[in-house]
Amino acid sequence: MMGDVEKMVAVGLVWGATNALMRRGALIWDQSVKSSSSSASPLNPPKVLLHHKIINCLKSWLRLLLIWQYSVPFLLNLSASATFFAILSHTPISLAVPVTNATTFAATALFGILLGEKTRLGPSLLGTGFIVFGVYLCITT
Repeated sequence: MMGDVEKMVAVGLVWGATNALMRRGALIWDQSVKSSSSSASPLNPPKVLLHHKIINCLKSWLRLLLIWQYSVPFLLNLSASATFFAILSHTPISLAVPVTNATTFAATALFGILLGEKTRLGPSLLGTGFIVFGVYLCITT
């Protein structure tokens, strides 16, 4: 069981780190979308058919996946998800979900701070401390 808890914490750390990194990649994508749409927007846009909207949406997602700052963390995040489902096959869900989600929340806050995101440091660290204590309680009881 203890080896499983370590795996759950590792999955939570990977999810948290990749959440912060994917946010950074999504911001890069958002800036590129804004710069390309502001230069090519007509004053009176023509009516767009449904299939054109779907194609534009797929192109937009493809552009997002082609940004390595988003796609590499996304693939790591998916790998952690596969690991989580493997852990769930032989661990009680009442332990796996709280430990992994709490670790993910704390890791997202910490990695966001490390990446320079503006946050209220005091509440983030206090909340992270409570999360670590709660995970400890889940593991030991």
